[in-house]
Amino acid sequence: MFTKTPPKGMRDILPQDLSVREQVLDVIKTTYRGFGFLGIETPCVEDLGLLTGKQGGDNEKLIFKILKRGEKLDLNTQSEEGQLCDLGLRYDLTVPLSRYYACNQGKLPSVFKAMQIGNVWRAERPQKGRFRQFVQCDIDIIGEESYLAEVELITATSKALSNLGLKDFVIRINDRRMLTSFAEYCGFESARHEALFIALDKLDKIGMDGVREELSQHGFDADKTEKFLNLINDLTNGEDALQRAAKVNAEAAENLQRIKAVTSVSAHDCRIVFDPTLVRGMNYYTGTIFEVSYGDFGISVAGGGRYDKMLGMFLGTSVPACGFSIGFERICTILEQMNKDEKPTQNKIAYIVDKDISVENLQKVLADSEEKRQQGNVCMLAKKIKNFGFLLKQLREQGFETILMLDNDGIRKVD
Repeated sequence: MFTKTPPKGMRDILPQDLSVREQVLDVIKTTYRGFGFLGIETPCVEDLGLLTGKQGGDNEKLIFKILKRGEKLDLNTQSEEGQLCDLGLRYDLTVPLSRYYACNQGKLPSVFKAMQIGNVWRAERPQKGRFRQFVQCDIDIIGEESYLAEVELITATSKALSNLGLKDFVIRINDRRMLTSFAEYCGFESARHEALFIALDKLDKIGMDGVREELSQHGFDADKTEKFLNLINDLTNGEDALQRAAKVNAEAAENLQRIKAVTSVSAHDCRIVFDPTLVRGMNYYTGTIFEVSYGDFGISVAGGGRYDKMLGMFLGTSVPACGFSIGFERICTILEQMNKDEKPTQNKIAYIVDKDISVENLQKVLADSEEKRQQGNVCMLAKKIKNFGFLLKQLREQGFETILMLDNDGIRKVD
């Protein structure tokens, strides 16, 4: 017996919702193409060894794994999960991009600007705004070691968000090297850095006292913890925070200063701010990291950073890489809330055709509807049914404001 609902954490997309999603995708793709990004596509399924390469942080715990097939699957001799599964659904687009680049490097430009949009899957607990299948919209620049990559990514992403109608958003920037220097300055050994950063990443949810408590529970030295939190608190205040941060890591601070100076002019409808508390969860980030927050929604709508070491896993040599990903599902939710009271800009015309209409009159209707489509309108034919009121209700719910009734006596507008 099959269920009538999609699997938990998945969803069906209704026509009116799909229309909004397609419009958003069109804006994003058009904007990114204008910056020279080239579209690519990777499989939704990747080798499990690739997906569990300790690059995706906690997301590696959320992989949908696929059982071996046919002769490869022997339940009598294979009992451990690692023996039973060999493939998995991708949990993001960056890891597959790295494999893609390694396989196709000789066919790609020396500085490769990639645009990849597609579904990803994570077996996390479904909740409002979080699904097990969702769309990511990524742009990446591979082969550019200078801060020009960050500048282009921030500029292009801010332009895309602006073109979607989002104004006055904030792009927060930091550097993983800066975070590492903070930890070293406060006396934390390198083996504890990742746990330290994971706790700091929760600052906006649990506050400074919550972070302090979590570090205490994980056995972090109280004096070192206090020194670290005081440093972070000091650097979140004041216009000269980056200059003060330079005392801890001059190279990272100078890089952020250059990015901030250029993008403050080139980026669209946003503010660029240094945020020493920004962590980003993926283990593969090596340098600059950035995240976009919008209004009072309390969630990030885009994020990314530099991951210069990931490609070396495949190529045996370091290749600089940097990327930015738009949170497509969150953007759609925000736009739906923003635009729910707005009138559609596109005129939608429905032609209700009587079943006895002549061939000649139907030809005239088709010609008239095609002319209106050429003018940018949406036109649809519908056959007249006995329950005429129900038909009108459905058409109006679909946004058809102009409804025309056609029979062999002529054409008339339905009020």
